[in-house]
Parts: sequence; C-alpha cells; structure tokens
Amino acid sequence: MNAVHLVQESPSALLRHACADCASHDWCLPAGLDAREMKLLNQLSVQNRLIARGGSVYRAGALFHSLYAICSGFVKSTITQGDGRERVTGLHMSGELIGMDAINSGQYLCDAVALDDTSVCAIPFGELERLTRDIPTLQRYLHRTMGRAIAQDYGVMLLLGCMRAEERIAVFLVSLSKRYAARGYSPTCINLRLTRDEIGSYLGLKLETVSRVLSRFQEDHLIAVQRKDIEIKDLDRLNRMISTHRDTPQRASRQALRVVAAAPVQSSLQCA
Repeated sequence: MNAVHLVQESPSALLRHACADCASHDWCLPAGLDAREMKLLNQLSVQNRLIARGGSVYRAGALFHSLYAICSGFVKSTITQGDGRERVTGLHMSGELIGMDAINSGQYLCDAVALDDTSVCAIPFGELERLTRDIPTLQRYLHRTMGRAIAQDYGVMLLLGCMRAEERIAVFLVSLSKRYAARGYSPTCINLRLTRDEIGSYLGLKLETVSRVLSRFQEDHLIAVQRKDIEIKDLDRLNRMISTHRDTPQRASRQALRVVAAAPVQSSLQCA
C-alpha cells in the first residue's frame, strides 16, 4: 500500500515544498551548500504533508519510495510482533529523517505514526539519489546521517541491555532533555508524547515498572510529573545515575559501526 493513501489529505494539506524556505532546513541539510547547490536541491519534488495525530506517515510492508523529514511534531516507529503486540522502536522529532531502514529491502520495516499533529516532507529517494551525484556534500551528509542513526539505535539496544530500570528511564529522560535543548526548547520541561506503556515498550520494561520508577523519581525530587508533562528538577543527579555506564555507548557505537560497515550495499546511499 502506497504511503500517499494512508492519510486523508485535503488539497491544501499536500504542498510543493522548497527546502531553502523551510525553518527546519538547518537540521535536514548539510551546512555550507552554495547558491548553485541550493538551486539544485530546490528542484526536488518534495511535498509537505500535514498528518493528524494517530495518522500514519507510512506502514510496514509498503513499498519504499521516499524518506521523510519531520518539520514539526513527533513520530513514533513501531513493529508488530508475532503475537500481535506492538513494540515501540523509536521516537522521532523535528529535523530528523525517517524511513532509512527501508533503503536496503525496498519496503518500510515499521509503522511510523504521528503522536500529535505533525508536518513531514516526503523526499523522493530516487531523485535524492541522483542529486547526490551533483552535490558530493549532500551524499557525505546522508552517509553520516544514516550511519549515525543505525549506530545510535544499535548502541541504545546494547546499552539498555545492561542497565537497571532506574538507569534506563534516566537515560531516556536525559536523552530527551538534550534533544529538546538542541532544538531551542527548555531542557527541563518535557512533554512525554509516549504513554507509560509505550515508554515501557521502548525501554523493555513493564508498564508497572515505568510508573513506579517515575513515582520514585518524583518522591526523590528528581522530577515533577503532571500527566504527560515532566519537569526535570535535578538534571545533574539524573546524569550521575548513568555516569557509571558512560563508556558503554561509545563501545556500543563502535561495534554498531562495524556491523554497518559489513552490511551489503545496493546503492550509492546505502553505505554508512
């Protein structure tokens, strides 16, 4: 099923989009493109899509045709396990590219679902691939972006496998804090778009465990919880909770990069 048909869109919801005019282009594009390169980039038939909360950016099994840059909003990626349960595999926010896991297989491997009203840009991969021949900087940027995403996902998987529940949730909160801060938001005021159950799914924890740990953090004055809104009261203490594992992500990332380097390459944009 083609992703174009997954969202009921009015004519005004599907718009031709110029990358140079986008407020998020500093996140999606490499720095230092000259006027000629930006002109070439704006020839891409990028379309902006407005997706309502709960709508799908794409579905697992759909034929791969585009990468998606998130302009605003939040998206979760999920897979459906053999027993029918949904497993959250990622949380994505503005400035991030999604859909890269489909490049090798030609099909999207997970569902990408909007957690609130979200704007995404559909970037046709075939056009993008051809464009990299004229913009080497863009090709190198995509290589690094894809390699970093794969390494980070694998690194998180290895990291969480050796951590207690409290440390996993501390890592999750600290990571969100850094991502919010990098985008100019408050690093201490976080809206958890994921439910407690979804956080548990992502971190490999039970719902009851997530709720218990968050309550304990609140009792210890690490955070203040108001439904999905969390205020981090003591970021330093959260960081200290995971300081004993500070070297683990680096080792995990190096191992992940070795795995990526050994993977088969089928197009010029698939090496990390």
